[in-house]
Amino acid sequence: MILEERPDGAGAGEESPRLQIQCGQLQSRRAQIHQQIDKELQMRTGAENLYRATSNNRVRETVALELSYVNSNLQLLKEELEELSGGVDPGRHGSEAVTVPMIPLGLKETKELDWSTPLKELISVHFGEDGASYEAEIRELEALRQAMRTPSRNESGLELLTAYYNQLCFLDARFLTPARSLGLFFHWYDSLTGVPAQQRALAFEKGSVLFNIGALHTQIGARQDRSCTEGARRAMEAFQRAAGAFSLLRENFSHAPSPDMSAASLCALEQLMMAQAQECVFEGLSPPASMAPQDCLAQLRLAQEAAQVAAEYRLVHRTMAQPPVHDYVPVSWTALVHVKAEYFRSLAHYHVAMALCDGSPATEGELPTHEQVFLQPPTSSKPRGPVLPQELEERRQLGKAHLKRAILGQEEALRLHALCRVLREVDLLRAVISQTLQRSLAKYAELDREDDFCEAAEAPDIQPKTHQKPEARMPRLSQGKGPDIFHRLGPLSVFSAKNRWRLVGPVHLTRGEGGFGLTLRGDSPVLIAAVIPGSQAAAAGLKEGDYIVSVNGQPCRWWRHAEVVTELKAAGEAGASLQVVSLLPSSRLPSLGDRRPVLLGPRGLLRSQREHGCKTPASTWASPRPLLNWSRKAQQGKTGGCPQPCAPVKPAPPSSLKHPGWP
Repeated sequence: MILEERPDGAGAGEESPRLQIQCGQLQSRRAQIHQQIDKELQMRTGAENLYRATSNNRVRETVALELSYVNSNLQLLKEELEELSGGVDPGRHGSEAVTVPMIPLGLKETKELDWSTPLKELISVHFGEDGASYEAEIRELEALRQAMRTPSRNESGLELLTAYYNQLCFLDARFLTPARSLGLFFHWYDSLTGVPAQQRALAFEKGSVLFNIGALHTQIGARQDRSCTEGARRAMEAFQRAAGAFSLLRENFSHAPSPDMSAASLCALEQLMMAQAQECVFEGLSPPASMAPQDCLAQLRLAQEAAQVAAEYRLVHRTMAQPPVHDYVPVSWTALVHVKAEYFRSLAHYHVAMALCDGSPATEGELPTHEQVFLQPPTSSKPRGPVLPQELEERRQLGKAHLKRAILGQEEALRLHALCRVLREVDLLRAVISQTLQRSLAKYAELDREDDFCEAAEAPDIQPKTHQKPEARMPRLSQGKGPDIFHRLGPLSVFSAKNRWRLVGPVHLTRGEGGFGLTLRGDSPVLIAAVIPGSQAAAAGLKEGDYIVSVNGQPCRWWRHAEVVTELKAAGEAGASLQVVSLLPSSRLPSLGDRRPVLLGPRGLLRSQREHGCKTPASTWASPRPLLNWSRKAQQGKTGGCPQPCAPVKPAPPSSLKHPGWP
């Protein structure tokens, strides 16, 4: 705030107490929210213990309902706290336009996790190194997970979630095999019901983080100022990314232990996000009421866009009204989707009425045909010709008919809004519908005449059509991709839990008349491609297929070919000291209880990460539901559980698909 300078200094004196009062009020509200959060967390802990202890189905249903309320309250309190901490003003957009509220998803919550013990044990047992020397890497992983639990509602939060997701992919590729898990329990709370779930599968952790990436996209989209074209475009992209995350989760994870990650729920969320993206398309085309276009064609295009949005929301409402989604989705969501379906259908009739009554004249050749704009009645099989009548009286009568349907639809939307207790508290939604209803009533009164005794024409339904059909887009999983935290263990192509090896050396290698007698190839690590029989290398015990991991005491697992060659040439007549690893044939991998430091995966080194990543650890789990699997869609045969076909997902660019552990 910039104060105007006054000679007597009164301005600063008057404003300073006001600012102090405002800061004190904010601090007081923050303290109240923290107290409420602590109270809700205590209630959730008690309800969770009761849910696990009881075997009575009725008690479990009651506790699950209570957990859903507690989880919703926690989400609202945390969002309010973030807005207060960030100084977010509810009227921050500075726009007089009023937009319909969107549906954002709450993030899944999780408990703290101790990575130290299992990772240190695995590094010591399987990699043959001192697990305590990797304390810094483990602390970095734990700090990243702790920060990921409360991401900010912006792009920085997305980067944080994506960075942790990529580290999980590295962990999957380096430490897990089909016969071994880390032995950790991953605890997550359902986003829709608040019911806790836990599993030992790292796939459950990956799937939950991916769900939160999609949920955070929905929150970013809902916070955009959609009254301007750029804000509507950003919101549409956010909802498309959210739909892509849920689609990716539905296609690659199966047997989810929590309802929000079931195939039916994910399909419903995809459809909801695509409907909200379609609504953003309409809002990007629809100007404020004071700047409404007077062109017939523009009004007809808006009418068909609104009809498209209504059709999308009707599809979502049908999906949400069916079990099992009906049992998980909040009632207020289903009610809001129903209200929006009625509202946008009435808005389509309103724009047709504006095209008939206020649209500027257009030639008959410019107008679309009746079949291109309106749905034909089942009994009608004859073409109707131009969409708009040319006589002014006919246009007025048809405009009144569409306005009548618009008014009835808006009144129905208000009635549905009043039936839901949660929606009754959303004054913004009622304000939007009421404003549109008042405009429709005013226009109907303008067209109505006292001597109008003609029977009103029947207004046909509007044909849904859009100039831009949103498609689900993959989230940017490569934007938070950083180096592997445990890169000191060596390249994943060799040094992973799927491989077995034997450490050889150090061996002293001297130069003979023909050199060292070996051929090197590749980078990180450098491979001994050939050993000449009878040479110095053969005498030292080096073999074809060994990997050089140390030269003269210097670790070289990440060295390039040229660097190793340069170091060997510089050795001179004294020779060089090498340490290599020899890959062992495939066999049963030992469990963590087996103390033999061995490592190499089935069928050797040449299997790709793509093949390894789609395997599921065959471990025990605490959830009574089947284990969450990371699997290929081709092996599933069908996605299952989707009441309606979902929007297709654009193929991701190659960079976003080359993650460790990706199927």
